[in-house]
Formats: sequence, structure tokens, C-alpha cells
Amino acid sequence: MGVIEVEEGKHTKDVNAFADLPKPAEDIQEQLMNDKVPEKEFSVEELFAAMEVPPWWKQITLRGIIVGVVLGFVFSIITLKLSLTTGVIPSLNISAGLLGFFFIKSYTQVLSKLGIAHTPFTRQENTVIQTCVVACYGLAFSGGFGSYIIGLDSKTYNIINEGNSDTHDSMEDIKDPQLGWIVGFMFSVGFLGLLAVVPLRKIMIIDYKLTYPSGTATAVLINSFHTPHGYKEAMKQVLYMGKYFFFSFFFSMFKWFFSGLNDACGFDSFPTLGLKAYQYKFYFDFSMTYVGAGMICPHLINVSLLLGGILSWGLMWPLLEKKAGDWYPADAVKGSNLQGLYGYKVSVAIAIILGDGLYNFVKISGITLWSLYKTQGKKLPVKADDAALEEINHDEQRRTAMFMKDRIPFKVAAACYVVLAIVSTISVPHIFPQVKWYYIFISYIMAPVLGFCNAYGCGLTDWSLASTYGKLGLFVFSAWAGANGGVLVGLVSCGVMMVIVSCSADLMQDFKTGYLTLSSPRSMFVSQVIGTVMGCIIAPLTFWLFWNAFDVGNPQKEYKAPYAIIYREMATIGVQGFGALPKHCIDMCYGFFFGAMLVNFIRDKPLKKWAGYIPIPMAMAIPFYIGPYFTIDMFVGTVIVYVWQKLNLKKAKLLVPAVASGLICGDGIWTLISAILALAKKAAPLCMTFLPSKTADHMGLPAY
Repeated sequence: MGVIEVEEGKHTKDVNAFADLPKPAEDIQEQLMNDKVPEKEFSVEELFAAMEVPPWWKQITLRGIIVGVVLGFVFSIITLKLSLTTGVIPSLNISAGLLGFFFIKSYTQVLSKLGIAHTPFTRQENTVIQTCVVACYGLAFSGGFGSYIIGLDSKTYNIINEGNSDTHDSMEDIKDPQLGWIVGFMFSVGFLGLLAVVPLRKIMIIDYKLTYPSGTATAVLINSFHTPHGYKEAMKQVLYMGKYFFFSFFFSMFKWFFSGLNDACGFDSFPTLGLKAYQYKFYFDFSMTYVGAGMICPHLINVSLLLGGILSWGLMWPLLEKKAGDWYPADAVKGSNLQGLYGYKVSVAIAIILGDGLYNFVKISGITLWSLYKTQGKKLPVKADDAALEEINHDEQRRTAMFMKDRIPFKVAAACYVVLAIVSTISVPHIFPQVKWYYIFISYIMAPVLGFCNAYGCGLTDWSLASTYGKLGLFVFSAWAGANGGVLVGLVSCGVMMVIVSCSADLMQDFKTGYLTLSSPRSMFVSQVIGTVMGCIIAPLTFWLFWNAFDVGNPQKEYKAPYAIIYREMATIGVQGFGALPKHCIDMCYGFFFGAMLVNFIRDKPLKKWAGYIPIPMAMAIPFYIGPYFTIDMFVGTVIVYVWQKLNLKKAKLLVPAVASGLICGDGIWTLISAILALAKKAAPLCMTFLPSKTADHMGLPAY
């Protein structure tokens, strides 16, 4: 986070804001408040040297858990909305840390003004709250509520098999979503990833000193919140977040009144670029969620998304429409028949995703193995002697001592892993009878290795390959099971693998955050467990709300769940190969598959210095299937950030995450309310739609 410039003579000392600081530390803090000494002259841990670190069980508080539940629910709604519409989910860690700080700090200030004694709010408690929230909404993503869970249902089955008689996708590969089995499945597989890599925390954090950029950035932010300068910045961020939260909320409510009874009404179908462009899904739909996501995502991601939309819906699909009756049946231009134009959209998107995923899998695995090879012969001290300690700065000494203080015994972690693996191996086949127990057993043998690889690679590159490992499991197990339930087996195995490796990387990110904020590893692990328990309940409940309130999974509706089709089609390909696709579709898939790998190679090798200007294939693939409308919203977000950075870089670095979070959260809360209205059968009173002038004239519409 950047530091905002503050004008001279406008500093104010808020005594209540720093009432939690012990007296010995106030000397340094007051110097910083009065700008007598630059903050950079003190190391982070010198600023907090006089503050006693609470024991691990006091870092986990009831008030923190309550805030974690509230924020976990909000962020689960946001994650699910993005998963069910675009599949693009930005990191919300900073928002979780900021909102956790705001809620608890506001609570303690109110108690201070009322003269009520309270426990001081520490950076360790702030870290625990952030960890709970991230673990909770992490399951809303890795739980597959926008991909493999919906890929199991009959609606997705019917879409894929419409008009396709030559298929090995049978009725026994269907499992319609029900709240009971979804919660049971989440509890069965949600905790294995935590135990798979917890014994390796010292190797990852202390010995190999992996950076974990997201975890480090979150720790820097939380540390800054609890210093005077950081507090002032945090309050400014909260002010902007609140302002744009209310703007987004009320604007979304305003839009709802014009949304009528169907998706052809309202601002979501506003033909901002003309009616012809609207036919090919080029329009700005005034979605504050997508604009906010565009502000958080890097510029290159947003540009890649837009280029992918232009390439597919602006060039390829209009050209392929002219091949109707030659390459595919003339009546298959529209609809969801995989033997028509729809088959090109899905298959080409899959080819790009697989090409990009395979390249990055090989790349990250190679980096991981090479890094391990280079460190193999080096002596890594378990206990540093006095001479070694002198070479380590004060911060590292204190952090290492705290990190090694509260050990999580290897035997305990291993025993818990074995017990949970046995329970899951028994329970998952009861939920899905087609999934044999030995599929799950083999998955759990592979899980620690894959979890380590993902956590290690994420520490080096900040790139989690959870979905790639999930697709790997999908192809392996669907091919193994064959025509007898192979599609369902592949999707479930994908889910098992994806949850495990995703949780492993998230846990190590949180350990890095805890290491840099002097949070106990035990408190971090327990908070991760609490957050996972929350996620196993909150994520399915939130999904169930969407499932009952909206037409989820319908390609023609807002919540089309694009990855559900893609994942099920991948499982079908794993069982039967590339049969029943339209003419030249396989050739195009091969071209885009190797093209994605080539573009990635060019980005990494020959033109590495220009990589920031070369599109990312994975991002380009997303609009191939669902359309470019959301990419325009996200591009608007990236333009706002670009202009803001040009006008005032420091202010933009500080406030962009807060403004983006406010836009996303405000729209997310209205989504919850609109879902409740939909369940109550309350439709919007007005329908705003657009017609060509000639059509409107022929209809004789009255003038008011």
C-alpha cells in the first residue's frame, strides 16, 4: 500500500485511537505522530517492541469470530456472484484485513468512550480475522459452486447433450445440487489441505524464505494499520470504502427498479455501443462489481479479457455464423447444441485454458524442482548460533523466535490427516455411489505431494495452480472410470483435488502473514480451521440462496455459470475423446491449444522484457464462451485506475483498493437483497428496454 501525502500543520492526535498502546511504546509513536523522526528509521518490530504479544489462544477472540462470520458471508456472496457470472475473482485479502480492522477498532473506540474496559485490539487479532474470512470465502471458490458442483446437475447435462445422440454422458453422471450433500461433501474434503502441508511450515517460511507476495502484502498492510501513520491511512481508506459502498448499493437498487421480469430489461441490457454490437454482447451494463474487479485486477488482465472478447465475438463467431449449413447444421447457430456454433465457443475456450494451464503447470513445477535442487546441498541451520544471530536483523530474530515457539507437532498433524482421510474415503462414496473408495484413497496419497508443489510454487510466483491440478485429476479419473459414471467421477475427483491444493497454498500464505505480524502458528492454524468450518456452512448456504432465487446455469441468463459447461465437457472428453464436435472444430482447438503455449513461452523467454504488453491466454479465453460484456466494465475500471495513477500515484495506490472494495461490496449486498426479493416473488415494477427506431415507429408507441 502506498503512503498518502499529508499537508503540514494538519496532523491531529487521536488519543482514543492509540489507547491500546503500552506506555513504553508511546515515545516512538508520539515522535511519529509529530513527524519528529521519520517512520522509516524504525524497523517494524521496533515500533511494536514494547507491546506484549498475547498467547495464541488470546489472539482468537469471540468478537473476531463474529466479525469473521459477517465478513465471510459478505465475501462469499461476492465470490459466488463472480464465479457464477464471469469466473474472474480478484484477491479480496486486503479488503478483508481493512474491514476487520474497521469493525473491531470502531467497537473498541465506542467502548472507550463509554468507559467500558475492553481487550486491546492487536495486529495478531486483525490477522486472525483476515485468515478466517479468506478461509471462508476461499471455499466459495474452490468448493466448485461455479464449476464442478453445477457441472453435475441435470440442467448442464441437458445443455451439453441437446441434439447429440452420440455421447457417453449418461443419466448416472447426474447429481442435482441439494444442500445436505453439498455441506457433507465440503466437510468431508475441506480440511485435508490444511493438514497436508502444515508440518512443512518451517521449511517453507524459515528455511527456504519463500516470499508469498500476497501474504506479505497483507502483513505489511495489517502492520501499518496499527501504527499512527497507518491508522490515519486506514481511516481514509475506510471513508472512501464506505462512500463507494453506499454509492454502489443505492445505484444497484436504482437499477433493479427498471429490470422488469426478464434479462432483456434494465441497465444490465443497456446497448451503450449500439444495437448491432449488443447482439454480439458488446455493451456496458453498469455493473459496479465488474468495475471494481477491474480496478483491482492488473491492467494486463483487463486488456487481455477485452482482446479475447474482440477476437471471439467481434471476429470469429460472426465469421463462423456464415458457415452455418456447411460446417454445422443451419439451425444450430443459436442455442446450446454442441454440434453447432456453441460447440466452437466451448471447445476453443477449453483448448486455450488447457494450453495455458499445461504450460504454467510445467513452468511452475520446473521452477519448484529447480529451486529444491539448488537448495538440496545447502546447510540450513535449524538453530542459529550467536554469530549467525548477529547477521540476522532484529525483525527476523523476533519473528523466527515467535514462529518456532508454538509448534504444531508432526505426529498430531499426521494422525489427524490419516483419520480425516479415512472418514472422507468412506463418506464421499456414500454421497456419490459411482465414486469408488480407491479413487479417493489414491487422491489422498497424492494430495500432500501436490499440495506441497502448489504451496511452494505459490510462494515463489504468487500463482496458485489449484484449478490446474483439479483439471488434471478430472482427466485422469474420468478416463480411468470410463463410460460407467466416468463424467461424475471426474468432476468429483476434480473437486477433491482442487479443494486440497487450494487450501494448502492459502494456509502457507496465511502462515507468511502470521510470521510477519508475530501471530502464533497455532492461532493461524486454528483460525484457518474455524474459517474452513464457516466456509463449509456459509458457502453452501449462499450458493443455495442463489440456486433458488435465480436461474443458475442457464446460458441465456445472468448467472450462467460458464465453467460448469466447460468442466463437464472436459470430463466428457476424458471419457470419450473429441467426438461429436462440428467440422474443423478439432483443428481449431489444436491451433489455440498450441497457440496459448507459444504465447506464454514468448512472454517468458524471447520477449520477457515486453511481457507486460503481451496478452495472457487464460484471460483471453474467458470471454470466448460467455461474451465480452463484462470485459468492457472491467476495462472501464482499469481506465479509472490508469488515469488516477497518472494524476496522483501515491493517492491512487492508497485508495484504489478501498474504492474497488466499496463498489464490489455494495453491489454484493444488493445481490443478497435482490435474491431475497426473487424468493418472495417480488418483481421489479418497470422494464426499460431498447428497440430500433423503425421498429418502435411501426409499433406505434405512444409519446408521453
